[in-house]
Amino acid sequence: MVLLVIASVFLLCGTLFQSPEVAAFKPLFKDGSLTHREITQMAILRKTAEVCRDIATARGREFTLTINNRLTPSAVQKACLASSSSALFYLAITETYLSNAAVDVLFALSEARHIDNEAFSEGRDLITRGVAAVKASVQQGSYISARNTLGTLCHTLQDFYSHSNWVELGSSSPFSALIKPDRLLDNLAGPNTPTCKSCAGSNCRDNILPEILLQKKLTSGYFSVFSSQKPAGKCSHGGSLDRTSSREPTGGINKDDVSSDHGFLHLRAAEMAINATMEVLQDIRLATGDQAFLRLVGLSQTSVLAFVIDTTGSMSDDIEEAKRVSFSIIDSRRGTPEEPSEYILVPFNDPDFGPLTRTENADIFKERINSLSASGGGDYPEMCLSGLLLALAGASPSSDIFVFTDASAKDSELKSTVRAMIERTRSTVTFMLTSPFLFRRRRDVSQSKSFTSRSMPSSDKQLYRDLAHVSGGQTIEVTKATLFQATEVITDASTSALVTVLQVLRSPMIAENISFILDPSLFNVTVYITGDSPVFTIYNPTGVSQSGSVADGPLGSILTVGNLKRVKLNSDNQTGEWKISIDSTSSYSLKVTGQSSVNFLFNFVEQLEGGDFTPKDNRPFMGRNSTLFVSVTGGDSVTLTDVLLVEASGSDVVNGTIKSLSATDFLVSIARIPEWAFVVQLKGLLNDSTRSVPSRFQRQSPTQQQGSRVTITAQASSTIEPGIPSVLNFTVATNATGSSYIIRARTDRSFSVSFPSSLDMGTGGSAQGNVTLTAPSDTQSGMDVTLTIEAEDPDSGDSNYVAVRFSVMTKVTDFSSPVCQVVRVKADCPVECSTGSWELSANLTDINGTGIAGVSLSRGNGSFSLSHVMSGDGTNVTVASYNASCCSQEVELVVVDKVGNVGTCFTSIKSPSTTASPNDSTTISSDEAVSTKGSSTVRPNLTTFTPSASYSVSFSMCVTVLGLFVFFLCG
Repeated sequence: MVLLVIASVFLLCGTLFQSPEVAAFKPLFKDGSLTHREITQMAILRKTAEVCRDIATARGREFTLTINNRLTPSAVQKACLASSSSALFYLAITETYLSNAAVDVLFALSEARHIDNEAFSEGRDLITRGVAAVKASVQQGSYISARNTLGTLCHTLQDFYSHSNWVELGSSSPFSALIKPDRLLDNLAGPNTPTCKSCAGSNCRDNILPEILLQKKLTSGYFSVFSSQKPAGKCSHGGSLDRTSSREPTGGINKDDVSSDHGFLHLRAAEMAINATMEVLQDIRLATGDQAFLRLVGLSQTSVLAFVIDTTGSMSDDIEEAKRVSFSIIDSRRGTPEEPSEYILVPFNDPDFGPLTRTENADIFKERINSLSASGGGDYPEMCLSGLLLALAGASPSSDIFVFTDASAKDSELKSTVRAMIERTRSTVTFMLTSPFLFRRRRDVSQSKSFTSRSMPSSDKQLYRDLAHVSGGQTIEVTKATLFQATEVITDASTSALVTVLQVLRSPMIAENISFILDPSLFNVTVYITGDSPVFTIYNPTGVSQSGSVADGPLGSILTVGNLKRVKLNSDNQTGEWKISIDSTSSYSLKVTGQSSVNFLFNFVEQLEGGDFTPKDNRPFMGRNSTLFVSVTGGDSVTLTDVLLVEASGSDVVNGTIKSLSATDFLVSIARIPEWAFVVQLKGLLNDSTRSVPSRFQRQSPTQQQGSRVTITAQASSTIEPGIPSVLNFTVATNATGSSYIIRARTDRSFSVSFPSSLDMGTGGSAQGNVTLTAPSDTQSGMDVTLTIEAEDPDSGDSNYVAVRFSVMTKVTDFSSPVCQVVRVKADCPVECSTGSWELSANLTDINGTGIAGVSLSRGNGSFSLSHVMSGDGTNVTVASYNASCCSQEVELVVVDKVGNVGTCFTSIKSPSTTASPNDSTTISSDEAVSTKGSSTVRPNLTTFTPSASYSVSFSMCVTVLGLFVFFLCG
């Protein structure tokens, strides 16, 4: 649990708007306490394992993984037989728990966010609205927004068990009313009801009044850093910075860590928080389905095939090649673990770009790309960066995006915005630049048939090279006749578990020897060299060499096309240190990739005392210290020897100081953020149980990072509702005073945005502004939008950005779950179960709601059908009829309405433990169960059961509420 009081001090001191120098390095764990990070990760791993276990059971496959709090992402991924990279799984978990931790900075003083001051109703509203937003985002495929929102709501949910007296009341299960708004928040301590007595010195074990415990009254601690005032007799949160805890009754009841006033209950509260988080995850799973849930947690995603294609007149050959290579990838990998999990397509020309096609269905992607045709032309430059920006927003993080064009970018003013999106999403962009034989048609109608020979200016190519280098991609320059050879890099990139071992850019050029390490986990290793005149020789660990002019040699095969040389290394004897001796008369880039389960994630973070840390989503402050949180994925144990910030186009290095947090997690202290652009490089040892000696490994982030001397932060205060303007405040701060900064703001969906064109820093070196954002009135609920705000010093060119992601949500008034009524069960099962079957009929209704959207089975392997009838009172009724073998004795129906409210209906024909009277009703509340035995007729409309049949019927209803809630991260 996170100490709220420390986060409050951070906020009060204005650290959100100051340089990172105020952040100090502090221990991540203390005295065995659990943080929000650990609680969230444990819950996600356990629930994900349960989903995979249920899928395996339904498919008749054995699932042997023990589900407990000691699960690791790699263990869960292996047990789930997931083909996705473990890095993607860990990335989804990381996104969720970092957004959880960010609540302590973004909303440090919010009593509702932390369930302080007995704000139970307000806190529940935040939780249920958050759950609704997660479901809507998942339905739209907006998984990043869903994870951010999930982390935020889980913080409030988890704080309940630390900040209230639920654990002290002897509760053994989560307080389900927090996620079910139709449940009463009953037995709350009244505003004038005393709840605590003063602690006996430092001993607060018995400070909750006995009558509160006896009557099971629910309360939470009061907290303030400003004043000691609180209602008479109320409990305090506690801690040195809680001023209310010094006022009678003194002390506190929080269980944030083992040293807190009620720290003796910390581990019980943490376990309760894990179970409550799993309860929310289960509700989301039932509403969205197993496959969507696995996408939410990043487990079912493999590679992404993403194309941004120029569709003007001279691009017909390029479009045909894009079709050929994409169809080849789809057809050759369909049904295999290497099949792309998502397809992205964005066409562009002038003046149009888009629409974005994002689909998991390969046939839909084929249809869309097949419909593209080259036509028109106009003036030479096209809206390339606008199309790329749309793709960056739509694709998953760390995607490979390929841009096909033979024209300059007409919208080059978007370069800084595109760069910011590349940095934020860490996606790799490769430009396929073809040389047209004929220049495009002029806009003048009289010249519509006039063509002229012209190649792309070098300065325009440099724009593409710069963006490719920032992303870790390449700029491949070929003729249209040889494009089909260059597209081999697309086939290479659209594979799962692709990692970057090394990437360097040299400009100005120097002759040098560059070394890199290949470890045993790597396969399909490829070396790419792009440049006009590189001459190279490659050496393996034993000294065997091959010149770059030899197409097929002892080390691999070399493809030369345009400015690209692609070296596919042979699979034999790769492990060890390799070397490339390279010389060139012009700038060049070198990239080494391979497939491996071992990769890493990193985030610049600000750490909070007490355990957790919050992410920095913009550039770190140049020249100041900073902290990296690094996670190595794909292995159960690694030893990091080096974490380096390496100059992106040079050889300078900044070393980090490494502190191990676990077998795979590390905090790295960076003494100084350099002035040059850099990449993060890792070196270390893989501790593999199958090998007696650890093996050396090396990985590198493909995307460049850079520091800045200006910071920009923003905090959203409300959700975005279609058609209604929303105002977002932001702050720009720098060490310089009196400067004027250029302000730019743009969304990835071209929503209406108004903002100041510039801000003057004044004598204090900071200024505030606001952006008004309006989503079109027809925007679908659950769609996400990213607003990027940039601040640039016009004199130095130094800039920074903040990217805030919103979910667009319409107002929802349906707060009721679907209702299930079992009306008929017929079970006459013989001793040999395989020779008999049983039937069930249930009426499903959503009275005064939005209507039933879907019915599915979460348990049972029989068949069911649906029909629709009108009841006598005019209510629309969905009748579910289920039939199964007597060997399958249980069924659970999941009913979801159109806004995501969920109901479950469970029935079993196993021998019951209780017997209902003949007049008992089968309309059962969510916490009740009815069992019937023998030949009694339960209701007049039920069938009469044979004496040999025994069965039980129980009904469980899970209720969720939709509302408006969005999570955002500040810089």
